[in-house]
Amino acid sequence: MIIPPELCTRCKGYKKLCGLSRCPILESFQAQVRTYMKLSGLTAEGSTPPSVIVGEGGYPNVNVHFMVPVGIHGEEARQFEDPVGWSKRGVGMNVIIRYRSELLSGLLRVRVDRPEVLYEKELGLVALSERPVDSEVKLKRPPVPVLRFDSVTKPIGPRALAEEIKVTGNPSLPAAVEKAIWEDVKAEEGVKELYFRGLDVYPIQRLLSLGFMGKKGRKRVVPTRWAITATDDMISRAIREKLRDAPEGSSAEVHFNEYLGDRFFIILKPGAGRFEWIEVWQPRSFWATSSPRPVIWKVEESARGVATATDGGFSAARLAVLEFMLREKRRWDVVVLREITPAYYAPVGSWHIRETVRRAMELPPILKEPTLQEIAQEVEKRMSPEMVGYLSQFKLLKRERKLTEFIEP
Repeated sequence: MIIPPELCTRCKGYKKLCGLSRCPILESFQAQVRTYMKLSGLTAEGSTPPSVIVGEGGYPNVNVHFMVPVGIHGEEARQFEDPVGWSKRGVGMNVIIRYRSELLSGLLRVRVDRPEVLYEKELGLVALSERPVDSEVKLKRPPVPVLRFDSVTKPIGPRALAEEIKVTGNPSLPAAVEKAIWEDVKAEEGVKELYFRGLDVYPIQRLLSLGFMGKKGRKRVVPTRWAITATDDMISRAIREKLRDAPEGSSAEVHFNEYLGDRFFIILKPGAGRFEWIEVWQPRSFWATSSPRPVIWKVEESARGVATATDGGFSAARLAVLEFMLREKRRWDVVVLREITPAYYAPVGSWHIRETVRRAMELPPILKEPTLQEIAQEVEKRMSPEMVGYLSQFKLLKRERKLTEFIEP
């Protein structure tokens, strides 16, 4: 989080000078200390939730983070890495920071063209398990809890290079996942097949990230952040293909949901399935702490569904709305207005966007066949009042005439 260092040194975590309700730096540091105190020498035991993340730094030699909550075993460990469960239960930002900060990371250095290393050590299989797996991490040196006053703070637990990682439990893999591991198909084909067989995006993301997807001899370990957006985009293309001949929705409707200080106002109007996205970072929200005015980011699509920018948040939200269209067997043009408030004070990942928008599309619409005036009134009521002004920037909300209107009967 971007916070001036001089403000932190005056605040010391309790004066709340930055305007946040809690100090993310202290919360993360305290959670790391608790984890450090649980360590027995350089060896840690626990059940990975499962939680394995592939970093980007040093590509093509990347760090693989194998994470365990020290001393926590069995189903209790699941809560430390459970995006869908967190969303359903409405788990707060401070609790998510604590969970993430209490995960000890044993780091392994792996070349992206050597995914078999993860398979041989069973680390890849553990990451795909349906339930937590007992593991033992032996570190090369003690991890040191870090209290940061620099410009970027992330909720991450203590880390150290691993001397050895030993899987002591038995991973439990879904049948579809076991089959996918041995298949010799292009990654995108494998992703589509798994999704339409009922597998959610999260295990598919891990399969892609850990080098289990793709043709033999061409499988690669993929940094987790890249794999998440790639999976969302591949599934979105596949859903669009299924909806190519689907009729347009018969009416316009509006959906809304809010989680972790992140608000989503979603407008559907009959159309071919184009998307437009505007996100507004309010001052003192994450990435906009030092800005005196809102920071705006916009993404829109061409008629062929090609976005003007690669954006993980946009991709996650688009997938959630396309899933709704697939259930309804209808197409709409879609406008998403996202407001990020100061309550969103630490990065948690694009999962919260995907799940918040999924929930918005599961709830009954807040408006049916609305006028622009009714939409504006609802935006003003559910979001910051100035958000109404951004509605005029959406091209898809402007009146469009179809060629059929120019043809005389």
